[in-house]
Amino acid sequence: MNKANFGFMGLGVMGHMLALNMERNGFRVAGYDVEEEKVKAFGTNYPGKSLVACATLDEFLAVLERPRRIMMMVPAGKVVDGAIASIIDSLEPGDLLIDGGNSFFLDTERRSKELEAKGIIYIGTGVSGGEQGALWGPSIMPGGQPEAWELVKPVFEAISAKVQGEPCVAYMGPRGAGHYVKMVHNGIEYGDMQLIAEAYDILHRGLGLDNAHLQEVFSEWNRGELESYLIEITADIFSKSDPETGQAVVDLILDEAAQKGTGKWTSQNALDLGAPIPTINAAVESRIISAYKDERMAASDVLSGPEPKISASSSEVIVWMRDALYAAKICSYAQGFGLMRLASKEYAPTSMPFACA
Repeated sequence: MNKANFGFMGLGVMGHMLALNMERNGFRVAGYDVEEEKVKAFGTNYPGKSLVACATLDEFLAVLERPRRIMMMVPAGKVVDGAIASIIDSLEPGDLLIDGGNSFFLDTERRSKELEAKGIIYIGTGVSGGEQGALWGPSIMPGGQPEAWELVKPVFEAISAKVQGEPCVAYMGPRGAGHYVKMVHNGIEYGDMQLIAEAYDILHRGLGLDNAHLQEVFSEWNRGELESYLIEITADIFSKSDPETGQAVVDLILDEAAQKGTGKWTSQNALDLGAPIPTINAAVESRIISAYKDERMAASDVLSGPEPKISASSSEVIVWMRDALYAAKICSYAQGFGLMRLASKEYAPTSMPFACA
């Protein structure tokens, strides 16, 4: 049996899609999961592909070429530590473990040092792009030993998104650097999404634009300097209808958002370093406030304010909003990169000289 070039521990949506991406790019991929149904689906849903479904960890480890390259796609926190504990005694010096989840960078620092002492090389890598990005080309932010980067460089460059032919992956630095960059990336994205939401609110409630007009506006913006994935999907959502009610999907979505922690970590670390990131902080606070749906509904029954009304012409306001959104997005990015620059100086003597900073 031919050995697999790469292995995935965790065959949820992201692990599954990344494995298919790797296979499509010429690699033989092994997959293991503690849930039998996920292993079964991995092994039976794709006949003819170079995928190996492994029912046990022993089978998984045996099928991988040396040095083994194993990417854990499991939830951050104790689950990562549990996955490492389940496999560490079976690994050999020179094997590579990769944490592809959204782990806290100081956890990655700790794990890297512990594993390095055992001769195991380790990468904490941010993976951005969601399910479709994982399948067709994510942005990848790896941090670890230089020799670890060399082991994954040809694979990650093959599966990553490409911009003008250049792969969207680069070495971020040692140990926790990759997860730090992914954390700040998510913080910037929090700011970006909040700014888009506020632009929508002004145009919708302030100007009174309907969904058809809003789609035209955001589509036009996406053909200019605001062109981005987030603007593109914002334009698209205005044309989507709920199949059950026939109503516009955007009008049915609750103004309530959960969070996984990366945005909050960005704000917390910025306070630790004394880094000013007001746009990102405001976005994190807005997302936290959104979770208090019942309290906000109760308050709206007893508190009132002026009706949003804009006296300027629609065409003028749309131009102003485009320019304001563009300027604010630049601020969000600048704050994130400023934070990484400060972090590089703060952590460089003992840990993480970021390659990107």
